[in-house]
Amino acid sequence: MNIGSIATAMVTPFRSDGSINFEQAELLIEHLLATGTDSLVITGTTGESPTLSTEEKLSLLKFVVEKVNNRVPVIAGTGSNSTIASIDLSIKAEALGVNGLMIVTPYYNKPNQRGLIAHFTAIANATTLPIVVYNIPSRSVINMELETMVTLSQIPSIKFLKEANGNLEQMTRILSETKGNLEVYSGDDSLTLPLLAIGGSGIISVASHIVGNEMHEMIEAFRTGNHKEASRIHQSLLPLIQALFKHPNPIVVKYALSKVGINAGSLRLPLVQMAESEKREFDVVWEQYLNTK
Repeated sequence: MNIGSIATAMVTPFRSDGSINFEQAELLIEHLLATGTDSLVITGTTGESPTLSTEEKLSLLKFVVEKVNNRVPVIAGTGSNSTIASIDLSIKAEALGVNGLMIVTPYYNKPNQRGLIAHFTAIANATTLPIVVYNIPSRSVINMELETMVTLSQIPSIKFLKEANGNLEQMTRILSETKGNLEVYSGDDSLTLPLLAIGGSGIISVASHIVGNEMHEMIEAFRTGNHKEASRIHQSLLPLIQALFKHPNPIVVKYALSKVGINAGSLRLPLVQMAESEKREFDVVWEQYLNTK
């Protein structure tokens, strides 16, 4: 599986009654594929996966696989804090035709590093799909340690890491000590360029919902040796990226999508919509960004 440089962790659009809005989901898919997205991550955190039932996840995955029709890889977020549940959803997602799985480090029950190895190994043994390990200590409370990731990289199907611990030193050592067996992607939009500089492969992004072309231009500028231009784009994007994460994801990006003609709808509790004053604050940042282009 080739994830490319930009994988978008797609939001799940909802109708006013809280059901999934498949019409807007289709518009969003086409928008993302037209603006720099190389692969799609569905039913991840940005897709409000904790509030989706298993049936809803499978229905959305089936819909996306059919609409994408092999144009880009579709990666299903199937991880949870239950190994059995993660295996069950992974097997069902594989049967729907997804191209890969993203498995988050188990949250709440806080396994030790041996538990993490056992968890990911069991899932890898239950499916033939390539796996993206998702390390996000801010949400799962535990950090995937260097030695653990090196061990997991020896499993043939574990070839990708979405690293959202913000630790570039650990990312550097992972890249060095996995000896080319692992592609490392940033889980933080603001660290896309720094990670590329130390040998990372790209970004699993939220910001690409609204600035995918610009992020693609930044990555291409870096890879073609135009580091000054890459830095300029990075600097212009940073205030907007910071604004996108001022409130818990995906609250802001769902509002921001209205700026590019996508109605992502409401959020499911316990997440709530931005207040009008918060929307106005984002509007100011958005206008300032547009004026830098």
